[in-house]
Amino acid sequence: MRIVPIARILLVLFAAAAPAAQTRDAGRKLFDEHCTPCHGANAAGGALAGSILERLAVLDEPSLVDVIRKGVPARGMPPSALTDPQIRELLAYVTTLRPVRSGRAPLEPIRIDTTGGETIDGLIVNRSFEDLQLRATDGTVRLFRKEGDRYRAVTSDVDWPAYDGALRGYRYSVATEIDRRNVARLAPRWQFTFAETSPLETTPVVVGGIMYVTSGNQCYALDAGSGRQIWHFSRPPTKGLVGNAAGGINRGVAADARRVYMATDNAHLLALDRFTGDLIWETVMADPRENYSATGAPMIVGDLVIAGTAGGDGGARGFLAAFDAGTGNERWRFWTTPGPGQPGAETWDGPAFSHPGAPTWLTGSYDPALETLYWTTGNPGSDLNGDARRGDNLYSDSVVALDVHSGRLKWYYQFTPHDVWDFDAQEPLALIDADWRGEPRKLLVQANRNGFLYVLDRTEGTLLRAAPFAAKLTWASAIGTDGRPVRNPNQEPTPEGTLVCPSLIGATNWWSTSYNPATGLYYVQTLESCGVFRKREEKWTWGKVYMGGGTSGAHDVKPQKILRAFNIKTGEVAWSLPQIGSGSTRSGTLTTAGGLVFFGEDSGALMAVDAATGARLWHFQTSQTLRASPMTYVFDGRQYIAIATGPNVIAFALAHERR
Repeated sequence: MRIVPIARILLVLFAAAAPAAQTRDAGRKLFDEHCTPCHGANAAGGALAGSILERLAVLDEPSLVDVIRKGVPARGMPPSALTDPQIRELLAYVTTLRPVRSGRAPLEPIRIDTTGGETIDGLIVNRSFEDLQLRATDGTVRLFRKEGDRYRAVTSDVDWPAYDGALRGYRYSVATEIDRRNVARLAPRWQFTFAETSPLETTPVVVGGIMYVTSGNQCYALDAGSGRQIWHFSRPPTKGLVGNAAGGINRGVAADARRVYMATDNAHLLALDRFTGDLIWETVMADPRENYSATGAPMIVGDLVIAGTAGGDGGARGFLAAFDAGTGNERWRFWTTPGPGQPGAETWDGPAFSHPGAPTWLTGSYDPALETLYWTTGNPGSDLNGDARRGDNLYSDSVVALDVHSGRLKWYYQFTPHDVWDFDAQEPLALIDADWRGEPRKLLVQANRNGFLYVLDRTEGTLLRAAPFAAKLTWASAIGTDGRPVRNPNQEPTPEGTLVCPSLIGATNWWSTSYNPATGLYYVQTLESCGVFRKREEKWTWGKVYMGGGTSGAHDVKPQKILRAFNIKTGEVAWSLPQIGSGSTRSGTLTTAGGLVFFGEDSGALMAVDAATGARLWHFQTSQTLRASPMTYVFDGRQYIAIATGPNVIAFALAHERR
């Protein structure tokens, strides 16, 4: 081994450091000249524009170069006239302004007296005239409100600890403060805006008074009563991905007492410290070079974190996996399509068997009494051309019931065998206990993308009822007694194009459904639409979609969103609420013990209606195309309704009555 004298090492380091320091100094002069007049000397905001610190934290260096060079005209930032060497100098300086992630910077110590008679030592995370976020000596974050010269510890009375609120998947809350009589007094309480994001599709999760919201590769922790940031985790977006993840979509997290779990765009699973945002462990679920990605919220069951992946439109072979919550080690994996020689392989006849799809990108449901996990699977690949995959293509477009401890398949039900319309089954699963023909029964209810409303016995998978819930439905006439669809002729995609109802997006999709035990009604945002389906020959390629065709809207059929309330026992529509708009909203429903249904209406408004009658009671116009579903929680004795809309999360609460 050759030993290099320390003096020579220091000489090399100083020689390298000098040009770098000179470059940063030149960059600072450029920043002062071109950026400070708008954004301020420290990039935290100036007279003409706001802070860019959060964007510096989110964007990688190629993205920053792109912003500097092209500007952001929509926000009033013009393109730059700087030369490439000057841009490199400016970049060398602005990257030094990136904020240190919460949990890294030193925090100021504080000792407070509480209204409960305690004296508490900790560190200040955030403080204002009204509130205090305090990191306690045990590492947790505690939230307080100022009362005189003391602080009062706040309460978190009804949390929303999972993507659907609870593991049964039907978005019902026992909170009752907001009801039919007073919902008209609902008003915005706070708003939080993401610095850099695509339109949000996340459902906020609230645990212990802290709210967690996500976008692609970003997670924020917020005080659920004020919206003030506690910490922010981010990493740059992954280049070269296929599908929704490439657009920055992420639908949420799972949380336990100490950790928050989220999936990244490139199919990694992360565990973050719930109070600091620090990375605890990271597990690679799948390889993006096989067109894998991830957008869904994980699920926690005991000491397991359950997570799926996206990538069905890129032919990625679907799976569901369980990971140890403490270590990130994989405990089991269930493949949603069989391998060669395995049972079910005979349902794949052709070369598409190598890139079969059937992903697991939407969060499933769980029955603790049966210790059974219920998860839906996506479309087979290629989406619209079934010539290279003759057969039923198991277990695509299905619900699979798995033993939660081992991942063993208990039963499955396939909604759309040999799907050629992209009617994947990635719609919410409601686990409902109700009387069925005079006997108590454990039900599984789903409004499927293919236009049929299904009721199954979730113990053994028996189909109890399947009937259309959309009026525009042409691909099949019914679901037969054998559980298979009765297909209509001349409805498969052709090279010339075939008119099919519903359209590719479906009669419904991933947006949330809900069920109210008091009314016995199941609430579904339905979409009446049709499309022209075309197929083409296509080979699988890394980094490209594997659709096998394309679709376009039907010129003579205007899409329409209709909120429908179904009696699950009879299948009948109890009431419906047609909406005015383009049919483009992707917001679902929430129902509460206060007798209300909240949903994102097609005009962009958050709306509340009577859960029993559908009567309109309240609305708030967000002026956004809604792509997320509402949720609710009770913080410090007050019920909130929250929804992600555009780049914002808005929380509503009752305004005080005027006297």
